[in-house]
Amino acid sequence: MFTRRAALVGAAAIVSAPLVIRTAGAGETPAQAAAVAAPTDLAHLPRVRHELLVPPLAHAHEQVATGGPVINEFEMKIVEKEVQLDEDAWMQAMTFNGSIPGPLMIVHEGDYVELTLVNPPENTMPHNIDFHAATGALGGGGLTLINPGEKVVLRFKATRAGTFVYHCAPGGPMIPWHVVSGMAGCIMVLPREGLKDADGKPVHYDRIYYIGESDHYVPKDADGTYKRYTDPSEGYDDMVEVMNTLTPSHIVFNGAVGALTGDNAMKANVGETVLFIHSQPNRDSRPHLIGGHGDLVWETGKFHNTPERDLETWFIRGGSAGAALYRFLQPGVYAYVNHNLIEAVHKGATAHVLVEGEWNNDLMEQVVAPIGLAG
Repeated sequence: MFTRRAALVGAAAIVSAPLVIRTAGAGETPAQAAAVAAPTDLAHLPRVRHELLVPPLAHAHEQVATGGPVINEFEMKIVEKEVQLDEDAWMQAMTFNGSIPGPLMIVHEGDYVELTLVNPPENTMPHNIDFHAATGALGGGGLTLINPGEKVVLRFKATRAGTFVYHCAPGGPMIPWHVVSGMAGCIMVLPREGLKDADGKPVHYDRIYYIGESDHYVPKDADGTYKRYTDPSEGYDDMVEVMNTLTPSHIVFNGAVGALTGDNAMKANVGETVLFIHSQPNRDSRPHLIGGHGDLVWETGKFHNTPERDLETWFIRGGSAGAALYRFLQPGVYAYVNHNLIEAVHKGATAHVLVEGEWNNDLMEQVVAPIGLAG
């Protein structure tokens, strides 16, 4: 069985595991190489402190940069805790800041991201963070591995605009286990001049929501009841067995079945433009807004690429994040789903958007209400 002691004793071995860390020079690890490199003097840059919010919400930000580059300061705490995926299913989760997905970070191209990552002493596992937006040392994974009771500060320059996944990648078989246990999120790097449409004209959004899709693999007893564990390591062997089937027990938005429905539905008004950010760190997905469209869709999430227009469904590759912009024209409850409808209905990948405003019969009208058939 995988134990807390094995996790902590193995941390040093994980750092040197071939899958995660390749030597940066003559026997150097990325941390050693970084330590001897000349430091960068950024004392002249202003600093902006951000308070991260629980998805689908995003922290306050400017859509267009108003000045030169800044250092964006973030702090995230790694939280290991039990979460409820569904009425009958619980999971020992590993999370960034206590939420699945981890918080959405927003900066501008050319800015710096400075993250303080904290692994509290009550945790049982070593953790780190790999930013797909970053350049070098496995996205920061080679410089951020910390045991319980430690913290680390990583800074990187946001050189590419777009939406990017981040996730925990502590090495070898620990990588997929940590990811499907909840340790993934998204960072959005906006162009300094803001978003533009397919013709190069500026576009603005009134609201932004972050949908983090995740697949989970909860083991069952012989009688078909989902198992429950006291800590992450207790269920490791059972969970890996389910993971190796490549068949998730749950595929959910924002950490649980129904997490973005009912009272927790996303909200908008008729006439408002909403930017939806959608990430999936492990599997492909097919977002679809039932009753709406993707007016502008950056399917690969990269804002210097021309957005596609008027999509019914778009594709999110596993290990990536995309963005879709839509202006709501009718009121009602819109279902936002993974349009593998088996995954949406049977596995849990469904959210709702509650839109308020006046109905427009020119766009849709019930010409004749249901009546009985003659004869």
